[in-house]
Amino acid sequence: MQPLLPLHILKHKLIQAYSIPAAPVEHCVEVKRSKFIARIAHAEDRISAMKSLEQAKQDYPDARHHCWAYLIGHPSQPSNAAFSDDGEPSGTAGKPILNVLNHSGIGDILVVVIRYFGGIKLGAGGLVRAYSSSTQQAIDLLETEQLIPTVELSFLSEYALEPELRRFIESQKGSILSAKYEMELFITAKIPIEAQTAVIEFVAGRRGLSLISDTAE
Repeated sequence: MQPLLPLHILKHKLIQAYSIPAAPVEHCVEVKRSKFIARIAHAEDRISAMKSLEQAKQDYPDARHHCWAYLIGHPSQPSNAAFSDDGEPSGTAGKPILNVLNHSGIGDILVVVIRYFGGIKLGAGGLVRAYSSSTQQAIDLLETEQLIPTVELSFLSEYALEPELRRFIESQKGSILSAKYEMELFITAKIPIEAQTAVIEFVAGRRGLSLISDTAE
């Protein structure tokens, strides 16, 4: 392991906390006898989003369409986003759902809108409004919680500094993942990204303490 300057290792892009779904929500809207059932789920990645989509298909196997969109990561800079019209005319379902998500301020979210056709065609404009409205109404009912992005950091410390280091990590709402007691102490901790400035100042102000990395950069 090689000691690194704090400003060198802490080069992760600063990402603020953001809202995510706290619990699933389901809401039904009827438009000209067609039913639009909007279901919202928390999705940390594409795999979890697709699992929730498959569950929706199992719960409503006789529905005509299961249109969906998801947004993974911070809502202002998502790491991944996708949508599907699932047989509806192109651009009338998945994209309107995603458009609502892009303006919701909520990340790590999947919306599936299940449609039961009522026998009356809505036209492209009517479909866009129906999918947008059902999604928005479900979001209005959604309870959210704050997700605080974290980063894993490793510290090389003299033993005398261990109590102070542990108190500091706790004060920053971090958690210790591992501690190795060798010639010196190696502690790996998960710390909120937004606390990186405090980490830099804490390490810089103490001799016998540094940030480390398994590989040179």
